[in-house]
Amino acid sequence: MRTLVIGDIHGGLKALIQILEKAKAAKNDLLIFLGDYVDGWSESPQVLDFLISLQKTHHCIFIRGNHDELLLDWLINNNENINQEMWYKHGGEATVLAYQNISKEVKENHIQFLRSLQNYYLDSDNRLFVHAGFTNMNGVYFEYFPKLLYWDRTLWETALALNESLETNHKYYPKRFTIYEEIYIGHTPVTRIGETSPVKKANIWNIDTGAAFAGPLTILEVNTKQFWQSENLSDLYPNEKGRN
Repeated sequence: MRTLVIGDIHGGLKALIQILEKAKAAKNDLLIFLGDYVDGWSESPQVLDFLISLQKTHHCIFIRGNHDELLLDWLINNNENINQEMWYKHGGEATVLAYQNISKEVKENHIQFLRSLQNYYLDSDNRLFVHAGFTNMNGVYFEYFPKLLYWDRTLWETALALNESLETNHKYYPKRFTIYEEIYIGHTPVTRIGETSPVKKANIWNIDTGAAFAGPLTILEVNTKQFWQSENLSDLYPNEKGRN
């Protein structure tokens, strides 16, 4: 059995189908999705439909992303608890438009799916899978504010700023990097540092390769680090803006 981890999809169903086909994802593979299934491209409802069906035939773990929580809040509360202008600016408008012709029954299925998402997953090899990161020095279980697991960027920012010459036993080496064998995240696109492939800093692997913008969607096998990518989302959806 392989363990395959998938980066932020952001409404790009065509890209998701591509990478699953390229990786030849099998029913005995473990598929770990790092969150942000929606907001950006035009097929957010269809992505959720696809994932709901996929879990009936494959072993899937679905992590909660910040955009998934924003959509859930909108579906339940009709914008009462979110900054609509800010959400629209970051991909929410495409999602709202995509839901215009979605039935009440399907919306209810999506609400149940979004409510079922996990804040993180820790496997038997002490590998952590989380959307954004964590702030507590003792790990995710002790996080005081669970929302930080899918909003915080300091774990990745600290990894980028880390002096690579520091040994892991150095007194100034970040304790957060010593708790888990490996940490897999999305949330902050590696395109911000000019990359479009998965990036490893310290023991952290960032799998968000910019699918929300003009980059590809990525799926990575955690044991071998082999990865497969879709076409750039801007090419798959040439008449759309995504989050650009």
